[in-house]
Amino acid sequence: MRTIKIGPNDAGQRLDKFIGKALPSIPQSLMYKFIRTKKIKVNRKRAEPQTVLNEGDELSLFIGEDLFPPPDGKHDVSGFIENIVPKLDVLYEDGNILLLNKRPGILVHEDKEGNTNTLSSHLKAYLYRKGEYDPASENSFAPALCNRIDRNTGGIVVAAKNAAALREMNRLIKEGRLSKYYICAVHGIPRPEEGLLRSYLRKDSDRNTVDISDRPRDGYLEIRTGYRTLAKRDGNSLLEIRLYTGRTHQIRAQMAHIGHPLLGDGKYGVINCDKKKGYRYQALWSYRVVFDFGSDGGVLGYLSGREYSVDPAGIWFCADFGYPGGGDDRHER
Repeated sequence: MRTIKIGPNDAGQRLDKFIGKALPSIPQSLMYKFIRTKKIKVNRKRAEPQTVLNEGDELSLFIGEDLFPPPDGKHDVSGFIENIVPKLDVLYEDGNILLLNKRPGILVHEDKEGNTNTLSSHLKAYLYRKGEYDPASENSFAPALCNRIDRNTGGIVVAAKNAAALREMNRLIKEGRLSKYYICAVHGIPRPEEGLLRSYLRKDSDRNTVDISDRPRDGYLEIRTGYRTLAKRDGNSLLEIRLYTGRTHQIRAQMAHIGHPLLGDGKYGVINCDKKKGYRYQALWSYRVVFDFGSDGGVLGYLSGREYSVDPAGIWFCADFGYPGGGDDRHER
């Protein structure tokens, strides 16, 4: 038999969810059998899969040793992040969250090829070096990103330092309590110069692209994108975008759908002429977030009503439109 003590980052989740994270080698069907047959108990008593764990609870596990992680597994994680020199542009940080200003070209999570030079890895290394994250003392939690943006898009990514903040932020994002604004540069000048786009989007996972329809169709989800023109130059436009829904490639695909693809977008735009102008990445930056929690922000309630933004002067493509003297650092990447 082994015992597991429930720590602060384990508390607040269901027993079955915790077991799935802490002991991923146990097949789900077997895990439920163990709980049903009392091979997994909470505080020496029979529990249900939906039992919510509290800090200080003790799990008793009468299961085979081969189902537990190797003794040095967590130390391997520590060794991995110890070797990373964290490179983060921290826009805001407190005891619960960070706002990170991601550079274009950086993955947010490990990809299928096993690339570990990611924003997520640098986040863990950063907190590990600060003494705010110790993999060896955690059963089921690691600092995590709450939202994601494309590899070649820059801008604000929200990260959670603890499990309570992660659960709350994920809930608030799902409920639309976090308003996200982008700056992008597009071919042409939209008419009208300000508006709300309503379309329908279907994701094709095999091609890693999306299709847009003007009418509801089977398999398509509604998308809503607000835009307003900030500046114009040489027949192109700089726009501020507000996302009312957050689907894969929503901005890129919807702007291309109305005839105004993003500069530098090789997936939905015309890339060759843009590359000659120095656009190595799509001209898209998540530059502003507004926390619209009202009185229902839980442990993050203190953020309600606040907003954080990246100075457009630091966004590489804004300089091309003279708005407002944006810095052109494309040759430094």
